[in-house]
Amino acid sequence: NEDVMVLSMVLISFVVRVSLVWIFFFLLCVAERTYKQRLLFAKLFGHLTSARRARKSEVPHFRLKKVQNIKMWLSLRSYLKRRGPQRSVDVIVSSAFLLTISVVFICCAQLLHVHEIFLDCHYNWELVIWCISLTLFLLRFVTLGSETSKKYSNTSILLTEQIFLRMCI
Repeated sequence: NEDVMVLSMVLISFVVRVSLVWIFFFLLCVAERTYKQRLLFAKLFGHLTSARRARKSEVPHFRLKKVQNIKMWLSLRSYLKRRGPQRSVDVIVSSAFLLTISVVFICCAQLLHVHEIFLDCHYNWELVIWCISLTLFLLRFVTLGSETSKKYSNTSILLTEQIFLRMCI
């Protein structure tokens, strides 16, 4: 009777563990998809002011010669930067970062404590796999985020248009 209880407890804990890992990595995939969508919006936003790129991307073209078009362009830029699930995705990414830091600290402590037999324990292998997989996701988030901010932060165009807008008003 005790063997059945132990076996059922191990099976239930395994199912719960696999479910939680699947949910966590599903959330990371959702966050990555949101970051890719933000990058696409930033790319298409940059195509709005070029007739050739706008035609190629099938988006409307704004000629930034009128004050109304400049106001529309600036408001569209601010809308696109705020669009989508901002806070929830940021919470997912920050929790992944904190989890990665925690796993790295645990791995370092284990490595300093028992460096001769570090990889003999199965939980240390699991920690290393967690660390590698979370690091890959975080690197992807960093590259997507930097590309998005680089696309949105074309300061020369933005400053030129804002100066033009102030001069026309």
